Amino acid sequence: MIEPRHPLRFEGHLGRRQRLGQAMTSIFFLSTLIGVLALSALLYNVLNQTAGLRAVEYKNDPTALAVDGVAVEDLSREQMVAVLQANVTRGAFNKLEDEKPFRQRSREEVYGLIVERLLKPKVVENWSLVDSLTKRSEIEAFVAAEAPGARLEFVSWLTPEFVSRPQSSEPLRAGVRTAILGSLLTISITIVVSFPIGVGAAIYLEEYARDNALNRLIRTNINNLAGVPSIIYGILGLAIFVRAMEPVMSGAVFGLVEDPTTANGRTILAAGLALALLVLPLVIINAQEALRAVPDSLRQAGLGLGGTKWQTIWSHVLPTALPGVLTGTILAVSRAFGETAPLVVIGASTYISRDPSGLFSKFTALPIQIYQWTSRPQSEFWNLAAASIVVLLALLLALNAAAVLLRNRYGRQAEQL
Repeated sequence: MIEPRHPLRFEGHLGRRQRLGQAMTSIFFLSTLIGVLALSALLYNVLNQTAGLRAVEYKNDPTALAVDGVAVEDLSREQMVAVLQANVTRGAFNKLEDEKPFRQRSREEVYGLIVERLLKPKVVENWSLVDSLTKRSEIEAFVAAEAPGARLEFVSWLTPEFVSRPQSSEPLRAGVRTAILGSLLTISITIVVSFPIGVGAAIYLEEYARDNALNRLIRTNINNLAGVPSIIYGILGLAIFVRAMEPVMSGAVFGLVEDPTTANGRTILAAGLALALLVLPLVIINAQEALRAVPDSLRQAGLGLGGTKWQTIWSHVLPTALPGVLTGTILAVSRAFGETAPLVVIGASTYISRDPSGLFSKFTALPIQIYQWTSRPQSEFWNLAAASIVVLLALLLALNAAAVLLRNRYGRQAEQL
């Protein structure tokens, strides 16, 4: 006969378990709090650099270019052309007209010529948003003493014009439109390639593959590939896509380049395929876990009703697992969207002012643009980098929100099955 445990000994074990549970709860809460504080500090530092006062010296006073009291930046395109014609030599104006007729130039382009040819601004000093709000008098005294000819302006680096302008060597005229388009095209290729291949591989490994040595080796290698540093995938993409498949990646084999001798494989297509290889193990692993979470009773019910194995997987198993599959894809795409190392190895441009026109175009991306601006010595480029980080975060949130909405939609459909 088994004797029951002593009540006091049981209560002692129960008390220790409760104290251990409370301690672990406190540790988890503390770790969460530290993570929130760290992310808040990061966001504060970024936002603090996206606006503030700046001291700018102009070669020509902008107020002298005003027309009837209207500032030069608020003039119409025709008025800007007239201002430019009146303040440059006839030869310089005719040269600009020959390069591109003014009737074909946008208002933004004409204003850029005024800034480049007439105003020629030079940033003397920048101040952060917090310093601009709390130390205004000290900043004004500094400008009066150190740069009496400079104008003190409050500027937001994160503006609609910043998003819509292409790259420029002048920080006051630089934008991220080209980088945004390059990032979106690259990540689109990554999703289109990695999602169907990854989900298909997961379906095979979970539903069809037998438990033998070969399939166990494949699963182990996939798990190991998920932890390989991203720069290794960049080297792989450089060797396979950029060099070995250069005629295909450059579009020369399809006759889509004007001069095949100058074509190379450093294109959006090569970058998207390299990032697809990077996230493919993550997509496969997460899809496997989602399929594994589907109860076997659902499979047995489908087979019992006379459906084939593929019909059961397609109609019942996959819709049920799809929310989990999309969750893993969201995490994988978020990683790919912010990767820099593979794109550097493949050969993304650090400076390019032309928008990508297709899969075989030269390109840059937002992470590359941020990396390039943070390496510049001028402080105004650091402000541009901070504004670019906010744009990158906004795009990530938008892509994730779209994927979450899609996941929730399929999740409700799966509950109705």
